[in-house]
Amino acid sequence: MTKRIGYRDWKWQALWWHHFFLLWTTINGQTRYSIPEELKQGSVVGNLAKDLGLGLSDMFERKLRVASEAGEQYFSVDAGKGELIVNDRIDREALCGQITSCVLPLQIVLENPLSLHRIEVEIKDINDNSPNFHTKEMSIKISETAAVGTRFLLDSADDSDVGSNSVKSYVLTRNDCFILKMKEVEDGKTVPELVLEKPLDREKKSVHQLLLTALDGGNPVKSGTLQITITVLDVNDNFPVFDKSVYKVTLVENTAKNTFVAKIAATDADEGTNAEVVFSFGSRTQESVSSAFEINTLTGEIQLKGDLDFERASSYVIEIIAKDKGVPENEGHCRLQIDVLDVNDNTPEIVLTSEPQPVREDSPSGTVVALINARDADSVNNSKVTLRVSRGSPFSLKPSFSNNYALVTSGALDRETFSEYNIEITATDSGSPPLSTKKIINVNITDVNDNPPVFSQPKYAVYLKENGVPGSILYSVSASDLDFGENSKISYSILDSKVQDVSVSSYVYINSDNGSIYSMHSFDYEKLKVFQIQVQAKDQGSPSLSSNTTVHVFILDQNDNTPAVIYPSSAVLGSLSHQRMSRSAKAGHLVTKVTAVDADSGHNAWISYKLAEATDASLFTVNLYTGEVRTKRAASEQDDSSQRLLIEIKDDGEPMQSATVTVSILLEEGLHEPILDLRQKTAEPSRKTGRITLYLILSLASVSVLSLVTFLILAVKCMRNSSSSGSCCMRRSDCDNYKNPNRNMQIQLNTDGPIKYVEVLGGDMMSQSQSFRSCMSPMSEYSDFTLIKPSSTTDFTEVISVLDASLPDSTWTFESQQVSSD
Repeated sequence: MTKRIGYRDWKWQALWWHHFFLLWTTINGQTRYSIPEELKQGSVVGNLAKDLGLGLSDMFERKLRVASEAGEQYFSVDAGKGELIVNDRIDREALCGQITSCVLPLQIVLENPLSLHRIEVEIKDINDNSPNFHTKEMSIKISETAAVGTRFLLDSADDSDVGSNSVKSYVLTRNDCFILKMKEVEDGKTVPELVLEKPLDREKKSVHQLLLTALDGGNPVKSGTLQITITVLDVNDNFPVFDKSVYKVTLVENTAKNTFVAKIAATDADEGTNAEVVFSFGSRTQESVSSAFEINTLTGEIQLKGDLDFERASSYVIEIIAKDKGVPENEGHCRLQIDVLDVNDNTPEIVLTSEPQPVREDSPSGTVVALINARDADSVNNSKVTLRVSRGSPFSLKPSFSNNYALVTSGALDRETFSEYNIEITATDSGSPPLSTKKIINVNITDVNDNPPVFSQPKYAVYLKENGVPGSILYSVSASDLDFGENSKISYSILDSKVQDVSVSSYVYINSDNGSIYSMHSFDYEKLKVFQIQVQAKDQGSPSLSSNTTVHVFILDQNDNTPAVIYPSSAVLGSLSHQRMSRSAKAGHLVTKVTAVDADSGHNAWISYKLAEATDASLFTVNLYTGEVRTKRAASEQDDSSQRLLIEIKDDGEPMQSATVTVSILLEEGLHEPILDLRQKTAEPSRKTGRITLYLILSLASVSVLSLVTFLILAVKCMRNSSSSGSCCMRRSDCDNYKNPNRNMQIQLNTDGPIKYVEVLGGDMMSQSQSFRSCMSPMSEYSDFTLIKPSSTTDFTEVISVLDASLPDSTWTFESQQVSSD
């Protein structure tokens, strides 16, 4: 690799008690720093911001971070100074072993927009490891007949450091018989050998104790020692000899267990047991070798007993010893080199360089979601990886460099349809056969306020009893929003409208959080029967969206009015009415008639009459339904001339309401006209009675015609649309040819006991209901009626009439009540 810019100035930094050089270079567009291993945490590697041409504000705004391809995060960035600093202890030997050049590749990730820079940090070795022998002691048995110059291979020391810091020399303690020499082996390496300098005499000295010291080339020098014990034996003076000094074998990494690897051959010139050779691995054989291979001690055949992995070890160098069975034992040495060939046995790995960021649902195509890196532990073509994304998702992969990709949007997004995507990415290598792996990347879609609130019903109908407690809840409307978070939070409000020329906010208010509608005061059915509330639901998005609904409130009648006596009139005489009757009156004679009305509706307005007290209860009776006071028998001379009747008037509501009226009857001889009011002038009652009679006649005629026509029209309409004879309800769509489309008329027929009850309901949307009631007794013989003054808040006349001329056996009540146009 050639330098593009060249070396820059050396940078010095104090480290512990000595100095190390810190160097950075830019090679082929990449920045490289050089630092010694074992730097303490927080040590500065280099000014990353300056070397990448970034300002400190750029680093903060673009969220610069460091991603290590080695997996461990050894470095971080000081955002305040823009410097790359050491984040954790770096042990070069743990990272790179005996590899001379130890380089850590780093990826610098910048966002907004996403970009990637690759830098390298070279880890320089320091002399932090001492030479180390595989064993602390070594035993050698040497025949006393061994010739001067005989060499004995000693254990070599290992040093985890490299270069000048590795093992450089050996020193042997002074002695009389042995010297130390170095033997050059393959690859330019040297190993220590013990050389016999003078003949041995077992009788003089049978054991020699030597100390071998290994020294490295560091500063200061570090060392390790090996205690050598030499036992002097007799006779067996020939050593096993291998047919090769080095054996070489090649195996593929997927070779099956128990496969034959090689056969090692050695011969001994001695005879008998001194010529029998036993094979074994050297004492310095590593665990990785002994776990993978085994040797037959008698035949020298080597077999594979474990698994090979090219990525873990691409070659093995095994020391093999051949010993004879003489006394003392003689041994020979050779080396077996096994090279492992790579096969495509590693699946690719998918690594997220940048975690996927949430994406707005209105993001345009090409928006970067995440950065992805593909790796394969195999070599050459087996390590070449391609990525692809599953079909059907609105995402695609955009290749970058060195197996780096950007995951970008490629289609429209809708959070309400899919709030998240599990994107399946497949990595495939170029091996034969190719291997692949899959990774699921979860991408969340963030919400945009693109959906208005929707009410659970397009319109609501609420039925509320009158005289309720102010502040009580009327109804709760609810709306939902398909959006999320603040965009789905809904607040409720009531739109301003008029009810009887008064703002609807004077009647009700709404809880903005839950949509509960509360009354501001108590409602009176006799004044207000129905009204509308326009409710708006608005979300908290920006800009906010809203929708409206209509709540129709129907007030239900309660029995809160007592019957009012309208005849006989009590305006002057209080609750006492004076009547005259001839003593010659026969049984069944109509003395007078009590008439009362009730401001309530329906059953609450049904009135019945009862004689509560009487001077002579056997003389008079009161009709339960009409209020007619008649004689039960003919009057006699023995009857008191002054009769007093207390008549109780009750409605049919729950609880029942009642009133009383007292009628005083004076029995006279030969009387044919009713007694005038004692406190009025004679002319005044006459004129009043004449006017009342005229009003009654006109009202009777009008109401009779109106009631008969209305009933006939509705009866025909009901028979066409309903097979039910008990009730008939005509909606606006059925009455377009008869009524105003803003009104709804209902007829309800009741036949409870002897009374027949009909209600005719109709009226404008915002007007008061109108009631027309008719109450008849089957025994009624006269056609009497009463006209009631209309309510001040209605547009119609409320008429209560008694009809028995044409329908003597029926009781009819017509009530007009406002209902929703919907």
